Amino acid sequence: MREIGEIRIDDCWNRIGVRGDASCERLADYVRCLNCPVFEAAAAKLLDQPMPLAELPRHDARAATPTPTSTPFDSSAARQSQQQASESFLVFRIGSEWLGLPTRIFKRIVQTRPVHTLPHRQHRAVLGVVNVQGELLVCLSLAHLLGFEPESSTARDDRMHVDLPRLLVVARDEEHAVFPVDQVDGVQRFAPSAFHAPPATLSPGAAAHTRAVAPWRGISVGLLDADALFDTLNRSLG
Repeated sequence: MREIGEIRIDDCWNRIGVRGDASCERLADYVRCLNCPVFEAAAAKLLDQPMPLAELPRHDARAATPTPTSTPFDSSAARQSQQQASESFLVFRIGSEWLGLPTRIFKRIVQTRPVHTLPHRQHRAVLGVVNVQGELLVCLSLAHLLGFEPESSTARDDRMHVDLPRLLVVARDEEHAVFPVDQVDGVQRFAPSAFHAPPATLSPGAAAHTRAVAPWRGISVGLLDADALFDTLNRSLG
């Protein structure tokens, strides 16, 4: 039995289920814990209250920027100004859209795994729950939240599109979520001076969550507003 905030969840899948010693008698009927009503009941509780995510060391944005060689004319003010000259984002792709979110909100990047769908879900963006290192986390479709159209094969540029799907785990304080992406490029830094206003052609959902667009490798990356995104994620679970 685990206590997650005010919620008590019997994580039997970690003890006697497929992630434990497989001694659970229910496995004879359900084969996998994902099919078991006990797992489903735990998932339903998860949607009633966010489950804290184990804290990981936060990404240090300074590590992504090479340290300049010191000179007699360097000063702490100059180094601080140089550090603030760019912002760190994790760049990823969903469909044909390249997007970026601040690296500070990311906790993990994991390989794809089964998403356990939930009955009577209230928002189509809620895909279900997924087990990440023994934790049940809500999985949402960022494409649905932003109103992206499905990618057409004629729009693909194979030089930039290499399908390596991943799950991105994000968190803001005690709020957290997982969303699937088609490709992760990595951490990139963008200078605010290169930011441009989002184009008027964006869907209303994308426009409401896009802070700016920035040029990158001959294309534009939509830099998302992390706070606006979490606010929408919370509403989708209401």
